[in-house]
Amino acid sequence: MHCFFHLVHTHERILDETGIEVSDLEAAHYYALKAIQELRQEGDEETDWDGWQLQVTDASGRILLEIPLDTAQH
Repeated sequence: MHCFFHLVHTHERILDETGIEVSDLEAAHYYALKAIQELRQEGDEETDWDGWQLQVTDASGRILLEIPLDTAQH
């Protein structure tokens, strides 16, 4: 299945227009956590992720997963 990983805040959206092909929802969850880890490594220590979420959607836009960035475990 093709999934997209969007960064979402109350009034902001950073859309993933490419997405990736994953085998199942478990794989999508794995890649979402990996993306969050990479975002944290790229950002500085003062980056405030409060209120941000990573939304994983399918090709039709249906939300499959929502992971808050301020509390995500990786």
